[in-house]
Amino acid sequence: MPVFATYPSLAGMPVVISGGATGIGAALVRNFAAQGARVGFVDIAAAEGNALAAELNGLGQTARFIACDITDTTAYQAAIADLAAAHGDALVLVNNAAHDQRHDWAEVTPADWDSRMAVNLKHAFFAIQAVAPGMIRAGKGAIINTGSISWMIMSPSLPIYETAKAATHGLSRAMARELGRSGIRVNSLVPGAVITERQLKLWLDDAALKSIEASQALAGHVYPDDVARMALFLAADDSAMISGQQFLVDGGWASA
Repeated sequence: MPVFATYPSLAGMPVVISGGATGIGAALVRNFAAQGARVGFVDIAAAEGNALAAELNGLGQTARFIACDITDTTAYQAAIADLAAAHGDALVLVNNAAHDQRHDWAEVTPADWDSRMAVNLKHAFFAIQAVAPGMIRAGKGAIINTGSISWMIMSPSLPIYETAKAATHGLSRAMARELGRSGIRVNSLVPGAVITERQLKLWLDDAALKSIEASQALAGHVYPDDVARMALFLAADDSAMISGQQFLVDGGWASA
């Protein structure tokens, strides 16, 4: 994997990433580990997470995986504490985990609403709650909340997901104010139509790929590493005076 920029401030940095076993999350884990960070990540996909951690540790990098359902708040906060015991208190948190399962608004039940909000929004707040005390003690930290352009471009069949992702930036703005005087930056990272194995398997045929490219100002497609490289910048000291903002990595989507 090529490294496009090196951020010295990330070397040895304790980082926590949710949903890190596959897709964008795996790219985040790989890119932070390549910078020399001490990466801890969680995911419900145990086999993939263990394999990724073993691969990176075999390269001499530092990656620790804990299989965890991030919708179980108690278990997730315990996992974050375990990662802190191994790597030190997290000074970077990437709230990446999400689930964009399509759904019909007319068939949504209250239980559906609660479960989708839990996987797409709730865990981010409680992860912040878990890491913020250590960041406050250190007098610094970076929190990155992953959003989506889906609500900006009014994608169909995703109303709860889009509601959660719109609220994600509200969370970033709110916590940027709450934590800023402690030296903690909170920003939103907003991917466009990212080409992952899951998207190709479930949603993206040739016609969809052509439609995506036609909607972008830039030719080509957005890949997980493109998103991860923006996360590196937002986590590093290079973005020291940036907080409460959202950064789109979408190829210049026309209506975002």
